[in-house]
Amino acid sequence: MSNKLLELLTPQNSQIIFINQQPQMAFCVQSIDRQTLKNNVVGLAKAAKTFGIPTTITAVETAAFSGNTFPELLSVFPDNDTLERTSMNSWDDQNVRDALAEHAKNGRKKIVVSGLWTKVCNLSFALSAMHDTDYEIYMVADASGGTTLEAHQYAMDRMVQAGVIPVTWQQVLLEWQCDWANKDTYDAVMDIVREHSGAYGMGVDYAYTMVHKAPARAMARGSIGPNPALKTG
Repeated sequence: MSNKLLELLTPQNSQIIFINQQPQMAFCVQSIDRQTLKNNVVGLAKAAKTFGIPTTITAVETAAFSGNTFPELLSVFPDNDTLERTSMNSWDDQNVRDALAEHAKNGRKKIVVSGLWTKVCNLSFALSAMHDTDYEIYMVADASGGTTLEAHQYAMDRMVQAGVIPVTWQQVLLEWQCDWANKDTYDAVMDIVREHSGAYGMGVDYAYTMVHKAPARAMARGSIGPNPALKTG
């Protein structure tokens, strides 16, 4: 393994691309629960926003077939354009190539990828980009999806055999954070964790409120009871 693949992801060496995160593409996903998929995509997007990661959003046949990119994703990046394509392979579109190259000029050659579907659009992009450039591809397995579990897994296997690095969205988030002493991003990371990281987020809420006595993020209007019922008979 070359030394460059031993380097951790950092906010300075990374960029990210979201490919075809659109409803028609998501309808057929069977490799992951679709609501979980969207949760992970948005969590990853918020992580990229928090760490200032240059972000490319591309979509295929929005008006003719696939529908609009998830609004929850677009709302994280209100100033980003969406790069529209006809090709299943994002690498075939010059606007996509140019966007990635612009960020790569600053040393951001580690490209984090989240897309639909794994077996087609993710795979073709990853293999083509690696064939033509020295980019390193980090495929976010749980922020991507396939039409079957086998389709997703075999595509991941094929990409890994070619040198793609498999990751999860939370792995990327925490690798960018790296050190809890990085206070500039600490609070935002904790917010992402609490909102998108399931049991981990529940644990953070519990620790904040019950151990560290921080105020709860939300409270009921009031508290009634307990009021033991009177015993009868």
